[in-house]
Amino acid sequence: MRVMNLAIAPKEDVRTSAPAAMPKGILVRHSWQKSLLTFLMVFGPGLIVMEADNDAGAVSTYIQAGGQYGLHLLWILLLLLPICYFIQEMAMRLGIATGKGHAAMIYERFGKWWGRFSLFDLLAVNFLTLVTEFAAISLALSALGVSPYLSVPVSAVGLILMVVTGSYLRWERIVIVLCLLDLTWFVLAVLVHPNWHGVAQRAFIPNLPAGKMTSDLLFLIIAIVGTTIAPWQLFFQQSCVAEKRLRFADLKWARLDTLIGAAFTVLVAGAMMLVGDAGFRHGVRFDDPAQLANALLPFAGTLVRKGILLLMVNAAVLGTTAISLASAWAYGEVRGWEHSLHKKLWEAPGFYAVYIACVAAAAAIVLIPRMPLQLVIVSVQVFAGIMLPSAIIFLQLLLNDRELLGERWINRRWNNWINWTIIVVLFVLSLLLAVQVMLPKLF
Repeated sequence: MRVMNLAIAPKEDVRTSAPAAMPKGILVRHSWQKSLLTFLMVFGPGLIVMEADNDAGAVSTYIQAGGQYGLHLLWILLLLLPICYFIQEMAMRLGIATGKGHAAMIYERFGKWWGRFSLFDLLAVNFLTLVTEFAAISLALSALGVSPYLSVPVSAVGLILMVVTGSYLRWERIVIVLCLLDLTWFVLAVLVHPNWHGVAQRAFIPNLPAGKMTSDLLFLIIAIVGTTIAPWQLFFQQSCVAEKRLRFADLKWARLDTLIGAAFTVLVAGAMMLVGDAGFRHGVRFDDPAQLANALLPFAGTLVRKGILLLMVNAAVLGTTAISLASAWAYGEVRGWEHSLHKKLWEAPGFYAVYIACVAAAAAIVLIPRMPLQLVIVSVQVFAGIMLPSAIIFLQLLLNDRELLGERWINRRWNNWINWTIIVVLFVLSLLLAVQVMLPKLF
């Protein structure tokens, strides 16, 4: 019987395709055990980047879609599954090939002007999104009787402490546990007793609500796209892969990680839409998921109510830590600072300062009295949908850079056809939204 040592050591060169060095300590006797353990060591960035995008804005958007239109928009999620995978696979592959984050590569390959443009877009969208995360924490915990002036600052402090420990592995393990807590959405979806035949039909057969296209429907479709595929994900996964020091020997496992993350995220999003559909079926009117949770109490019971509210908080925590890190990594890369969760607070002060500043400022804004929180949440998802095409274009151009990647790792022709089709569709949706804003009576 063969006995192999298995573990992943720090890589000497992220561009090499040689197997990772394996330190002593873990003995495996079969090749499938080696494959499983290697996957578990690579596993993380793909799941985190996908499920963290099921953040507070996603909860609000998917539940609102179910609450306004029932199951009519469920098929859009299935359509977005391959799109999510293809986009994030490119970000992951580029991170492995270069060992650098997305912001650094844009600066390096396209110059300072485009680098600043992309960084400004990222930081603006990310900060607005962070506001929505704390807005959700405020809404959810207020419904459970906790004052926002307590829940928001305590959450901010907890999020900061989770990151400043100086351990990437510790942070990753905590966040993976938070991702897996979203399995509870499937339990809630069962407890609201959906029409499963209708679910299967609406998931696989495209169908829009009766009547003509309205501004509200268009707004919500763009919000669904914007919350399922967000610009920060490109920057986050590439930086996360570089932080974990993956290389081409890990590529197939990183792709599997990304595929699992995409499938898990879309299924959880579907479960959220089923929960919103419960409100649609019972004729419940609501402005945010917290109101829906209270309204469903007579129909679904206390477990569903508390589950929705607590999962909103979980989603917001996931989104906040990932989005803040995407900003901190990107800014640190561009400024040439130390920018790693492997570093202690005093070893990378600028990197951690950006993270702390983003969290603290977003939390403070949410505490402004009479802030229209739900409107902010959904509007930010639309803004993210508008900014997404430009972010993907940079990624697409980088993945066709032969000098950077070589012939083996650049996009194939079929890859480019898929990606440019995605970009065109996203541009059309953005154009439609702009037309709606300028000519509101058109739809």
